[in-house]
Formats: sequence, C-alpha cells, structure tokens
Amino acid sequence: MNGEGSEAALEMVAKDRLVYMWGYLPGALPQRTPLLTPVLARVPAPGHSWRDVCGGGCGFAMAISDSGKLITWGSTDDLGQSYVTSGKHGETPEPFPLPPEVSIVKAAAGWAHCVSVTERGEVYTWGWKECIPSGKVFGEPSTGVSPEKDVTGRQSSFVTEQGDCSYSGFATVSPRSQGSKSTGGTASSTSGEETTKRRRVSSAKQTAETSSSGDDVLTALPCLVTLNPGVRIASVAAGGRHTLALSDMGQVWGWGYGGEGQLGLGSRIRMVSSPHLVPCIDSSPYGKDRLSSLARGSMGSEGHNFRVPGSYVKGIACGGRHSVVITDAGAVLAFGWGLYGQKCGQGSTDDELSPTCVSSLLGMQIEGVAAGLWHTVCISADGDVYAFGGNQFGQLGTGTDQAETIPRLLDAPSLENVSVKRISCGARHTATITENGKVFCWGWNKYGQLGLGDVIDRNIPTEVTMEGCVAKNVACGWWHTLVLAESIT
Repeated sequence: MNGEGSEAALEMVAKDRLVYMWGYLPGALPQRTPLLTPVLARVPAPGHSWRDVCGGGCGFAMAISDSGKLITWGSTDDLGQSYVTSGKHGETPEPFPLPPEVSIVKAAAGWAHCVSVTERGEVYTWGWKECIPSGKVFGEPSTGVSPEKDVTGRQSSFVTEQGDCSYSGFATVSPRSQGSKSTGGTASSTSGEETTKRRRVSSAKQTAETSSSGDDVLTALPCLVTLNPGVRIASVAAGGRHTLALSDMGQVWGWGYGGEGQLGLGSRIRMVSSPHLVPCIDSSPYGKDRLSSLARGSMGSEGHNFRVPGSYVKGIACGGRHSVVITDAGAVLAFGWGLYGQKCGQGSTDDELSPTCVSSLLGMQIEGVAAGLWHTVCISADGDVYAFGGNQFGQLGTGTDQAETIPRLLDAPSLENVSVKRISCGARHTATITENGKVFCWGWNKYGQLGLGDVIDRNIPTEVTMEGCVAKNVACGWWHTLVLAESIT
C-alpha cells in the first residue's frame, strides 16, 4: 500500500533522523494499545540511524537503517501471520533476517507478504507463499545463509475472504472471461468494519494459515526473486496479494494474484508464479497532433486505443486489488478491481484488465501516486492532490463519504496555497507531507492511524502535530503511519 512519490533518491543532510509512528502497532509499546499520537520509534541499534520508512503490513512497521538493513518491529502475536512476516520482532526494532551482505534501498508490505530491493537491484520477498514467485529461499543469517530450496508451485489450494482483522479485501473469485464485468464482490460495513460474506477455510486450514512453523501457506524465509538476465529493480510496491517491481529502465514486472486484472496482463489470471512484464507503454511513435489532443484531455470513448504519453514508467503503487503507474510524461495508468472506481478514474466501476490511461489527469504532470484498499490518490508537479475510488471513511479527503469514479481535486482549506510533495495510503486512510515538512492525514481512524489524538474519522486533510522536527517522508501500513523526520532543535 505504500505509494511512490518522486523517484529521486531521498537526500538527507547530516541531521538527526527520527522515525515517528502511530496507529495499530500492538507490539511497539508495552501497553499494546493503539498509538493515537506520534510516538518516537527506537533507533535500530546504537550508533545507527534511520534512512527511510517503508510502512509495513498489519500490525508491524518497516524502515531502513543508514547501514542498509531492513528494520521491523511491532508485531507480538506468536501465531499470527504478521508475527511471522515481520520477523517476530516486538518493541525493539531489529534487522529482518536477510543475507548479511545485502543492503536494502526500498521495501514494501502487503497484507501478509513483504518485498525489498537491494542496492544491486535484486529483489527479496517473503510471506504468503502464493505471493512468492519462483526463486531461491534463504535461511537465517546465523545458519550461514545457504540456499535451502527452489520455490516453485507452492501456492495454496484455497483462497480466503477474511474479516476486518484478517483483511476482507479478498473474495473467493471464480475465473471469468476477459470480457466479463466485475460483480464487485460485495462487502458490507458494520461500525466501520467489513463483515465476511464467505469463509471457505476449515478450522484445520485456518490453523495452518496462521502457524508460524513449517506450514504450507506462510513462510518468513526470504526468497531471492528470479528475474531476467540484466534486469535491475529500483522500486517495489505490494498489494493485497500481488507485487509490482519497477526496473531501472522504467519497465514494470508483476507477479502474484491477478484475478481482477491487477497484474495488467489483459486477463483474469488467478496466479502468476514468476515475474512477468506488464505492458504499460506502447513504444510506437506518437503523432504530435494526437499527443496534443491527449494533453487537452480529449480522449473520447475510444481512449483505450490511444498510446500512452511517455517512454518509460517512473512510479508504481499497489492497492488491495488494483495497481497504478506513472510514466515519465506524468500520465497515470491504472488497472485491476474497479468496484469503487479506484482503478481507472474514468467514471466506470468495471474491472480493467490492462493498464488504462486516466484521461482526466492528462496534461497535469502527475509526480506521485499511492493506492489504498479501495482508493487512489495522486499528486501533481504543482503539489495538487487528486483522489478517486472508495470513500466510506473519508479516505479521499473530499469532505464527504461519496465515492469518486473520476479524479477529484482536493480543495480543502487546510491545503490551500500548500504544495504536497509526498503521499501514502493505508488500507482506508491517507497521509501527505507538504513542501514545508508538515504532515496531514485523513480517512479511517479506528486505531488512531491519523495521529490526531482520538479515534474519530476525518474526511478532510487534518494536520498532525509534530513539534521540533520537519517531516521528510511518509509511509502508511494497513492501519498505522510512519514518518521520517529531521530534528530542528
């Protein structure tokens, strides 16, 4: 769920770098209660500091130390998937057990899988085995980090739709033809939480799913992803059960579950067990007249046939079951589940099986994008915020709870004459950082994930009080928020 802002490297000066956290991180503090206001996270180790924040999954946080270690903390449930996926770390932020020679530069987490990128452009991933492609699994560093076995064909034979504390974003879906429309996979809401419509998991299988030792569904052992020769990955994004990876050449690779088109391969393929190239940009030459027409937003009903402005992809984001990418020309493409209009922003709620240009944003030079469970948020080069998709908890920041199938410009008074530079989405909340280093949050707040001192939802951007520091980056987990800041005292 972690969104991509500008892909320029995060340049930090020699100041104290701090990580603040709030929301649902039950193991981060002894009292095990939600953090309603920003709390300072411990430094990863004496003599080390923070480089960046990466969000995390449900109940655990992830960040990167200045030494290139992926640091996790927060989860304490011995039997829970978050406990295994996070590396079994509680109050003390500790390195995840990746090979000791590895230096991490980017990372992201879905509901129950994580993915990270090394400075050499390699990708490691772990968690739900159906999210893990073919590759080599590595043991704990203490065992010498020797390859253990190939990872092939280990996907579980069942798919679950789970409740709010186990993520209800996935419905059991039968394969459908490419041309069929989405039926939406209805999910009701009760007191801000989805209730399960179907649960096709026996108690034995459910026990196996949450087991932390040697089961067939979940593994904490990192897998080195097998990519084509010469492919170097620069950034990654993790959705509910799918992953996107952006190469240094601007190509997008995807794997995992694709039943709603979130892998952009033109079909409802349920499982892609090895990285596949996602066809985002047609390399055919553009006519100047057509490009001019697109820039004016006059795509028309035949918009799917137009070539996309740009030569390569510069940013990626994954929602629960949809994906979004940005080209170097600032065009936005979206694909996947469309029940609330989050995937395409074209006024439709149909699923989109291939990357499709969001025509109403053409000509605006979009620089950053983030995706939540049901919503998508973009920032332009001018620092404006556009949002579309589901809005049940105010996560679009429009002042209402009405879904938006076409991107809507946020005109909230709190952001008037303010330029937004970074953005991230949790499952149902959104967080931004402005050019002057202030943090604004909005959306669902049951676990204090807005950092405003209460559990009241907000449908407009609201400033988070952070004294004595300037925010540099933000990354949301499912129900929590992390901010990288610099001390000014």
